[in-house]
Amino acid sequence: MHMDTVTTTVEIAGSTGHEARELTRDQTMALVEERGDSWVFASGQMMQPAQLADSDWETVGTVRIVPGLVGGLC
Repeated sequence: MHMDTVTTTVEIAGSTGHEARELTRDQTMALVEERGDSWVFASGQMMQPAQLADSDWETVGTVRIVPGLVGGLC
């Protein structure tokens, strides 16, 4: 199977809920780049975009893109 045709479920969380899409590696990486301040989880762990790009797309499982959390004192 060609890597440009293998898809995985990508769950995208936002302020109004979440949506799920079936995306290829290239589509997923473009989405991750577009949402640069988000956190990315796959294979049960948080990943940097480069780690995700190097993952075996046939076994990566569900990819979750969630807004990054910011902490601090008020």
